[in-house]
Amino acid sequence: MATAKQLDGYEVLLCVTGGIACYKSADLASKLVQAGAGVTVAMTAAAQEFVRPLTFQSLTMRPVYTTMWQATEDYESGHISLTEQADLTIVAPATANILAKLAHGIADDLVSTMLLATTGTCEVLVAPAMNSRMYAHPAVRANLETLKGYGVHIVGPGEGRLACGTTGPGRMSESSDLLAAATRILQGKPAKKSAR
Repeated sequence: MATAKQLDGYEVLLCVTGGIACYKSADLASKLVQAGAGVTVAMTAAAQEFVRPLTFQSLTMRPVYTTMWQATEDYESGHISLTEQADLTIVAPATANILAKLAHGIADDLVSTMLLATTGTCEVLVAPAMNSRMYAHPAVRANLETLKGYGVHIVGPGEGRLACGTTGPGRMSESSDLLAAATRILQGKPAKKSAR
């Protein structure tokens, strides 16, 4: 597990998509901030049905981005400028829907557009979370293999009790595991901020 301030100076873009595991994403945002990272959050419309943007704004002390048409603080194109500033983009939870979009280059909302804009700018880590039957579907498995081929880091999913009451693979990894993975990915790489 990362120690306090181990991510000092790094910028993390946390993309939150629509799954019940969103509550873990709030804990992840808190842990990243406690480890010293600057955290900017982008949310899909579905994610906002589970957790309100105010939760992430309170945890990160930054605006939360929810639409393509929202101005950034520097008034640049958000899907471009926010990914250029990030040292790491984390998608948690990563639903079957967002995995398919990323694997096939579909950009129809802020988060999916941002993910395509990460090309050549920062590492991407996804934390799959979905029902076991969805996770077992050949299309989802193929999309994960495609993403691995693109160099995307995949953490999880774990096994356990799911929101539907069944038990099996599909649980989003714990925030402490995602923090540890983020630390491993960033370790030894200079933060973009320090390179400016």
